[in-house]
Amino acid sequence: MGENETVASQTAPSEPPEPPHQAGCRPHPVAHLPASRLGVKRLVTAEPATGLGGLVERLHLRTTLERAARFSTARLAVVVFALIIVVVATLLSLPFASAEDASPSFVDALFTATSAVCVTGLTVVDTATYWSTFGQLVIIVGAAIGGLGVMTLASLLSLAVSRHVGLTQRMMAATENQSRLGDVASLLRAVVLTATIVESVLTIVLLPRFMTLGMDPFHALWYAFFMALSIFNNAGFVVMPEGLTPYATDWWMGLPIVVGTFVGAVGFPVILDVTRNLTRPRRWTLHSKLTLATYTGLSAVSAVTIAAFEWTNRATYGSLPTGGRILTALVNGVNARSSGLSTIAPEHMHESTWFLQDVLMFVGGGSASTAGGIKVSTFAVLLLAILAEARGDQDIEAFGRRITPSTVRLSVAVAFIGASIVGLASLALLEMTDLSLDRILFEVISALATVGLSTGITPLLPDNAKYVLIALMFLGRVGTMTAASALALRERRRVIRMPEERPLIG
Repeated sequence: MGENETVASQTAPSEPPEPPHQAGCRPHPVAHLPASRLGVKRLVTAEPATGLGGLVERLHLRTTLERAARFSTARLAVVVFALIIVVVATLLSLPFASAEDASPSFVDALFTATSAVCVTGLTVVDTATYWSTFGQLVIIVGAAIGGLGVMTLASLLSLAVSRHVGLTQRMMAATENQSRLGDVASLLRAVVLTATIVESVLTIVLLPRFMTLGMDPFHALWYAFFMALSIFNNAGFVVMPEGLTPYATDWWMGLPIVVGTFVGAVGFPVILDVTRNLTRPRRWTLHSKLTLATYTGLSAVSAVTIAAFEWTNRATYGSLPTGGRILTALVNGVNARSSGLSTIAPEHMHESTWFLQDVLMFVGGGSASTAGGIKVSTFAVLLLAILAEARGDQDIEAFGRRITPSTVRLSVAVAFIGASIVGLASLALLEMTDLSLDRILFEVISALATVGLSTGITPLLPDNAKYVLIALMFLGRVGTMTAASALALRERRRVIRMPEERPLIG
């Protein structure tokens, strides 16, 4: 008797007696052969799973995650994002996460964790001096994870749990990423590949610069790695104790910030589309054309305008040579849009510059990118709608394509929701503090748009005001995307429509 037969005979239950054969029916010639002769192995009773896998099976977590990944992706994304923030905050609360081996306060740890995962860059303590190397690593890894985006995280989780992307999830991912349903898997691969390549290139470019400053290879590599992730993910964190101010005229440091911020802020769907059709720009999607044109135009306008406002300000541009002013203008052209990395202190700028940056921060960067704001595509659609109405055009067109009315309604909804949140949060902070409206508005929009620029008031805010900024950063990173996806999927088809009538406007 073979080994398989031994196991089978020990574990299989006794077989019931065979029924008597009917008259005139001959039994099949193999009916009474043993299982081993037929080449069939009897089933062995499986032992219950042990360890973490057994716990997951017993609690039915796998089934729950599969159902959530398929049918409640937006909710799952918010929950996953919140859990990541909790994990990062817990790690930052450990004593060895701070440079002085002292646990930070709960609100400071939560604020820093939210700012990192939401790739904002607002800080209540100095990143370079307060946190240890372990704490800084937790911050930048949290920023790298957050930079992948809410819907991308949900897509990756869905693939990992259910081994495929469900139809509902694919619809929501395609809605946010402006991509065809069949492109979602390619988009996920492009996200990881693009982030890895760009961050590696930035690290290689910045490493020699830090070594020329007299740093040892370990610190030079650590600074280059940290800044590369911070630049591409538009995180706004700086690991150098002296900050970026000494590098205001350093093109070797400034240009990587400009280029890396631009690549991270235009969005992964644009990167995927452009790389596929690099030599055929006419085949770029409307979303790519709108994003690139609007982002580039706003960056150029903001660089020139901010430079004009601050050219003679001795506290900002005025003390720099001409080359340094041009470089600073280029950095300001992209940092107010998303990155928050600044070579000059925003608190020393004029109030007119603050207001201009308020508008730029509110617009933000590209959809499905590391940037925040209402997104440049939303801003472009609103502008096109206004131009079409002013011209009396029935259709809203751009680059030879017609924009659907549902897209316009969605853009209006996203912009109005964002503006409403800014207004309510500003009112709350005005009641909680004695600060002026211009500083409060700047800080609120910076938090909601996940930019990270500050007039210097964030560390001075009371705890209740810090919690307001925490909520703003979270809403700014997950709220607009999930709200847009949810609104897009709630479009209803009606057979009976009401009579049309136009109320007076204006």
